[in-house]
Amino acid sequence: MNDYLIVLNKDEDTLSVVDIESNEVIKTIPTSHNPHEVITTHDGRKTYIACSLGNKLDVMDNNTFEIVKTIEHPDFKFPHGVDLTKDGKKLYLASTFSSKIFIINTDSDEIENVFPTYQKHSHMISFSPDRKTVYVPNIGSHNITEIDVASEKVVNHFPVGQGPEGVAVHPNGRHLYVANQEENNVFVIDLETYETLYKRGVGDCPVRLVFSSDGKYALIANRHSHDVSVILCEQEINGTKRPWEIKRIPVGRWAGGIVFNPEGNLAYVANNKTNDVSIINMETLKEKGRFDVGIHPDGIDYVRV
Repeated sequence: MNDYLIVLNKDEDTLSVVDIESNEVIKTIPTSHNPHEVITTHDGRKTYIACSLGNKLDVMDNNTFEIVKTIEHPDFKFPHGVDLTKDGKKLYLASTFSSKIFIINTDSDEIENVFPTYQKHSHMISFSPDRKTVYVPNIGSHNITEIDVASEKVVNHFPVGQGPEGVAVHPNGRHLYVANQEENNVFVIDLETYETLYKRGVGDCPVRLVFSSDGKYALIANRHSHDVSVILCEQEINGTKRPWEIKRIPVGRWAGGIVFNPEGNLAYVANNKTNDVSIINMETLKEKGRFDVGIHPDGIDYVRV
């Protein structure tokens, strides 16, 4: 088994395959126009690349690291967020300017279902830990769309802050964290009552949010302040546990896509304007190094094949 990072370079229409041991780009692959978001299948065999300005979804074979298929649809209007069902048989994709959700069969790579959110600028896809529910932040409607995976239907919309983009469910399955880029904060929402339990200030223009696998930390990439907010999800003060920002880690310019390695001891942050990736040591909560990739790296994923 070998470990790699797949890093999308938006402004040169390529992706970089990075060897984790050497932190060096071993291959640069042309993609469709303006690759933004990326997800690798659970078995590591394929990678899906949402190419937003090209209105296409590229499919890469991870045995050869070559694009083997490109999926298109008339309503692919800035296709963006992507993620997979629990069994890996279906890919969910959010198309921002059509505000539609596409469901793609990962065996045939054909579109099986399309439905609207009826909201404005549906941008990302985030599954609950049990993969039974999908949460879609609607940047222009300032809310979240909830989708039931079994029925493939929208079941709810609920308000959050202004300009939600980064979103993830805590590994406990009970709390949704939403980074609101126009308010520079994160909301923590109870998924039983939809009540906003906490509001916490973070850096300038938070755009991505991921949890460590043990749920101890949430990392939030802040584009305009060029740093990563570290949220300790259960900081204990006077016998009370609450989420709290305990540190901001400086990284490169325009922090964007962010991913953990499987062991959870390292996180990788794509820096859009310095054309590099920061490595964060999760024990020291410090940047331990950087390596160069292509022009305007953003979407990033970890693959073990």
